[in-house]
This record gives sequence, structure tokens and C-alpha cells, in this order.
Amino acid sequence: MRMRISPSFGSAMASSFTVCRLHTIGRGSLVKCLQKVDTFLHRNIGTNVVAVQEEKNGFKSLNAVQAERQEQAERSVLISCHSRTNEKKFLKYIANYGDIQKYFFYESYGMYAVVEFANQESVASLFEGTAIPSISHESVVPFKSRLLSMRNLDSVDLPNQPSGKKRQAQTSIPINELIQRLSKEESIDQQITSLTEAYQLTEENCRLRFLVCSLLKDIAAGFFPECTIKPFGSSVNGFGKLGCDLDMFLDLDGISGRNATIPKSGLFLEYQMKRANLERIVTQNILSVIGECVDQFGPGKILNARCPLVRFAHQPSGFQCDLTANNRVAMKSTELLYLYGELDPRVRHLVFTVRCWARAHGITSSIPGAWISNFSLTVMVLFFLQRRSPPIIPTLDHLRDLAGPEDKSVIEDNDCTFVSDFSKIQLESNTETLEQLLCEFFEFYASFSFRTLSINIRKGKEQNKPEVAPLHIQNPFETTLNVSKNVNASQLDRFVALCQESSWLIQQNNTAPSRDGTKGKATITPWGVSTLLLPSQVAGIKTRKRRKFEPASERIKSLLESLKNTNQQNQS
Repeated sequence: MRMRISPSFGSAMASSFTVCRLHTIGRGSLVKCLQKVDTFLHRNIGTNVVAVQEEKNGFKSLNAVQAERQEQAERSVLISCHSRTNEKKFLKYIANYGDIQKYFFYESYGMYAVVEFANQESVASLFEGTAIPSISHESVVPFKSRLLSMRNLDSVDLPNQPSGKKRQAQTSIPINELIQRLSKEESIDQQITSLTEAYQLTEENCRLRFLVCSLLKDIAAGFFPECTIKPFGSSVNGFGKLGCDLDMFLDLDGISGRNATIPKSGLFLEYQMKRANLERIVTQNILSVIGECVDQFGPGKILNARCPLVRFAHQPSGFQCDLTANNRVAMKSTELLYLYGELDPRVRHLVFTVRCWARAHGITSSIPGAWISNFSLTVMVLFFLQRRSPPIIPTLDHLRDLAGPEDKSVIEDNDCTFVSDFSKIQLESNTETLEQLLCEFFEFYASFSFRTLSINIRKGKEQNKPEVAPLHIQNPFETTLNVSKNVNASQLDRFVALCQESSWLIQQNNTAPSRDGTKGKATITPWGVSTLLLPSQVAGIKTRKRRKFEPASERIKSLLESLKNTNQQNQS
């Protein structure tokens, strides 16, 4: 039997395209490599255990984690496999080119395998053994990408027998299945933890995201040597949900000689570029070049190439990708959210639960509009945690005061400075449970004076609104901006009304019901957090405007009667 591995090209792969979400089994996230005994566990990927490295206090800065991930990605390849490729034969063949550190299979637009070698020399050795396919009807550009195609390594199993590969399913479970899972837990704290485990990014998914960035950098480096492409946003800040978009940043500042002192005489780099009066036009020209290459030679389909980003669908991974080159403030926001999520595990748990609740009731949406964004919702959670007594997380101004000279960061006249050394941050002793925090979150915003006050995590306290807008949340770094300016009064009213009802619901259903056996199976009744995800529980909520004259006591009395009648019907 003869087998050939060949580089994959856009011309060969840009046939019909369907965006597929990745699936993975188990728990994990980017920060899984940071050992937190009460939150994260070791688990196997392929045949190897994920290595866990600790820095001082058991924490790593986001920059350190990204550097490690990028180095791993440089030693990795992405291989398109036949649907019935035999796993043992596959590994035996690939091992001929070097030691395999980790590997896993997943299914998107076909079957794929991510393979990480012990060193980059193994990748070079693999390239030497590859062949460029002969395609008579197309002109093939011999660009050697680390996206390869495996051929003629079929399973010896019978046609109706499953392959031996362990496919990593990587999509968040449906909401109905999640409700059933949460209803089986014994406490609300366990429900919140289980929800986080079900929705957060896994170790495999994080590795694949960094590998996609690395593969795109290979394309961009042909025009911009020494450039780097880094993920940011939900892919790395610790709050990403399975299936979220992949935001990427093209960094050209690391090119050697860019920040060198200009000598009076000596060698200068010769380059040619059309003059442009605006930085926006320069950025658009740079991104359009990369976008055209991805569209023509890479396994991607351009969805939108308008400045300031190139949006494309990456076929092998199934990710929706956004590439930008001038969004450094967003990079600092990513670092800040990562830091807050690492300071206390309750931060991440509460954010995941509130986000899931908001999506279940249409408060947030993947479609642009007047909805509250996930970023705005996350800032609202952080602000609430700063307002606890004692506070669970510090204010941004306090983190700035703890910063050293190496942390100094000013981007476009915006002060983006905050401490990066976790050991300098001393947290106060707050022992509130997740159940208490979730109930208090709903009560806090059910009575918050959105009409007159603004949310500000720099100060950690309410401030008077600087502008007329239904919801005002100050951008942490670009302080003159309102990150929730798109939200209209109707959507804010729905949010407040849902907070009111959810606060009442979780207090009335905070105990797991007794399980009655029926024909050998226990009856599962939604309770606690799971009741908050049921649309029927909040049906009929419109806006506060229609209900502002209705006393709160009457509203609660009506809900109590409704719940009582429902329980009587269930018992009968």
C-alpha cells in the first residue's frame, strides 16, 4: 500500500462550504494549563497527559500563556484524513518524522487530526516527505502549508464497522440537554459549575485556535516577514464559549528594526508601498492582501473584507474568523478579563451562567442589533462583584496603582496600564457562595437606577451618566466611549424585568426536588438554575413601561398563585 501526504490548497478545497462547529468531549479551556485544584483537572489528549506548568502563585500572565501556545502551534500540523483512516497506522506513519507530543481527531468539514511534534525539525522532515498533487485542470501554487491531506491509509475494518479513531466532539450541548443535566445536580453551586464545564472552551479547541492563527501567519509572512498573528477576545480571555468566533490580531510591531534608532548613515530597508493619507487606508491595504491570499490559496471563504477587519470562514476548523490589524485596546481588554477570571474562580462561573441565561431569553444575540453584547454583560458582572462587601475583585484603578514600570501601557492616548504580577494583588476575604452571588446579581440590577447612573469598573462605583442613553457602561480603557450605546430602552426594560422574575424564581426553587421512581427511572424536574433557562417561566414579560404602575407585591403574589396551581396539577 502506498500513501501520500500532500499540501492542501484553496483551489482544491474551496468547493461547497458549510460552517461546522467543532465538538470536544470533556472540560477545559485555554487556562486549563494553569492548575487550579478547585476548578481544573488533568486529562488525556491522544496518548499523552497535558503538561501543567506553574509560575509564582500558580498563575501565568496571558502573555506567557499565549507565548507557550504559539510555540506549540509552530510545532503542529493539521491533517485532513480519510473518514476511515486507521488510527494506529496513522500514528505509526506520522511517527516516522519525529516524536509526537500530542494529537487528537475532530470532525468538521470532514475528518481532521491535529498533531504536535516535539520540535519544529520534525515538521520540516514531514515536509520533505510530502508530494504536491498533480491537478490537470487547475494551476497549483507550490505553497507548503502545514495543512496537509492524508491519502490511502484506510481502515482494515469491515465497511459497516466504526473506525478506531476517537473523535473529539466540540460543540456546546443543546439547551434542553443542559437543563436536564443541571436538574440532576444536588445544589445550585454544583449547577453553576456544571454549566461552566459544559460551555467553556476545551483544551483541544484552544490548541486548534492557536494553530489556525499560526497557519494564517504562514500565509501573511510571505508579504510581512517576522509578523505574528495572535488570538484575542473570547478565544483567550477565559470566558469563551464553544463555537465562539476566532478574533485575530496581525502584529507588525515585532519586526526587527522597526523600533531601532535611525542612524545618520548606514543600511536602510528598501521597500515600496503606495502612499496613503490615512492609517485606516494603510490597514485596509494590508488586510486586503492577506484576505485575497486566504481566498485564493488558503482553505477559507471570505465573508467580508471591509476595513477594519477581514472576516472569513476557515473550512478545516469550522471557525468564523475576524482578522484585524489596529485593535490594540481590545488586546488589553482581553488581558484584563483574563486577569479578573484568574483572580477568583467565582468570576468565571458567574459570567458563564449569566451569559447562558441571557442567551436563553434573547437578551444577547449573535446578530448585530440593539441587544446587550456579551462584553457589556461581562463588565456588568465584574462591576457587581466589585460592589460586594467585601469586594471579590479589585477596581481597575487599583490594578493600575499596583503596576510597575514594565506594565506601563498607553495606546492612542488611552491609559491601559494595570499590574501583570498576580502576587502583588491582595484579595479581601469574601466567602459568598455562587448561589448567593447569582441571586444578588439579579436583585442588584433589578433595582439599579439605569436612568441616571453609569457603570464604571475603573472606579468600582456608580457615576452620573455623561450622556443620554438607556444603558451606559464606560469602556474600561477608552473612557469617553459607551460600550452599550447600541442598547435601546426596550431591550434594557426586558433585561430588568427578567432580572426581577429570575431573582424570585431562583429563591422559590433553590432546593433539589425529591426524585420519585417511575418504572425504574427517576422523574427529573427542573429546579434552581435550570428553571431560569426555561422560556415558559418568563413568557409574557414585555417592558417596565407597561407594568410600572403595578406594585411589586402584586406581581409576586400572581407568580406565587401560578406556581401553586402548577404544583397542584403536577401532583394530581
